[in-house]
Amino acid sequence: MKIIECPRDAMQGLEEFIPTAIKIKYINQLLRVGFDTIDFGSFVSARAIPQMRDTAEVMNGLTLGESQTKLLAIVANTRGAFEACKYDAIHYLGFPLSLSDTFQQRNTNKSIGEALNVLEEIKSECVKTNKKLVTYISMGFGNPYNDPYDVDLVLGFVDVLKTLGSDVISIADTIGVSTPENIRYLFTSVTQQYPTLEIGAHLHSTPHTAIEKIESAYQAGCKRFDGAIHGFGGCPMAKDELVGNLATEEIIMYLQAQHENTHINSSEFALALRLAEEIFPKH
Repeated sequence: MKIIECPRDAMQGLEEFIPTAIKIKYINQLLRVGFDTIDFGSFVSARAIPQMRDTAEVMNGLTLGESQTKLLAIVANTRGAFEACKYDAIHYLGFPLSLSDTFQQRNTNKSIGEALNVLEEIKSECVKTNKKLVTYISMGFGNPYNDPYDVDLVLGFVDVLKTLGSDVISIADTIGVSTPENIRYLFTSVTQQYPTLEIGAHLHSTPHTAIEKIESAYQAGCKRFDGAIHGFGGCPMAKDELVGNLATEEIIMYLQAQHENTHINSSEFALALRLAEEIFPKH
């Protein structure tokens, strides 16, 4: 069972800039917790996501020590991939590929076809530098733009990504429109049709629906969950109102109740929770 903590997603939509030193302190604490992966930053345009303009500085300030946690950086083009691949400590490159052409244009200024071409180039760079590619299927449960959507479309994208060599595919509910029913149906369909692929869930949710979404994905066979402490975050490129992430503490609580080994150090996680409470209300 893999838990991916996403401070990048928690921070990216905040207007007030979080100082680099505070980001470094926070992520260094997260590295002690025992997460499988930390989605720590993004090598994207500073104009598009100003909060992430210091990702390179944050990377250079991390104390990796004996942590087994892997680092993931989001990229939106080959330039970002080249930058991320300079760092040996980055294990994963993440790329957002949308089912919605409207959102792909908003998020990366590309059509879906153009994004697939870029994704192929990023995969090539990953192979050269011994990194793995995580592709997020954005708007994986619907979109607000009336663009086409159905489960067969998701399955078609998964098939294309399998052919392109994506190492992990994470189905993302970018705006929080998923329900327990469609989560269960979609993950069951994908995992049954592609049993050898690593399929993750990157779900956004309001607090009162989070547990039922976690439960639905888990019961459908999901073994990889993205979350953010206290459910902070949301995609600033999707729509005006941000819908937060699944709260990591709720993911952990649910999985531990199912007797899953989450590999979490509870005392270090408690310190991370307190640090998050100090940082986020101020920004």
